[in-house]
Amino acid sequence: MSTQEPGAAAASPLRVLLLDDDPFMLALLEDMLDDLSERLGSVDVASATSAKAALALVGQAPRDLLVCDLSMPDMDGIEFLRLVAEGHYQGAVVLLSGMDAGVLRAAERLAMAQGLAILGACRKPVAPAALGELVAQALARRGP
Repeated sequence: MSTQEPGAAAASPLRVLLLDDDPFMLALLEDMLDDLSERLGSVDVASATSAKAALALVGQAPRDLLVCDLSMPDMDGIEFLRLVAEGHYQGAVVLLSGMDAGVLRAAERLAMAQGLAILGACRKPVAPAALGELVAQALARRGP
């Protein structure tokens, strides 16, 4: 939670959607975002363990940042991002994967070719400092 001076206007929270089929990884990312909120401001986090559930959440409320795993059983991250792009998603995206760097770079290029704003592609588990930098970029991109 961020602290505000009396009379200061509260900024709207950064709306983040985490997508990973591993509940442990989701919990880890949620904890990191909670810790970052003390430094970067309020963060509203939603999470999904399937791409289909994440698509429903994106459709229900706009999100400023998607943090997306690439390897999932029901629909891979590339297909999920293609569908999000077709829906004219305007927020930023961070890719996560346990796959090698070449796969991450290829996925990043594919997502950018679909018109998505990719802030970074990180190997799992992402370091808290790296996630903090990407969240700061998403905040800057969103503006005041």
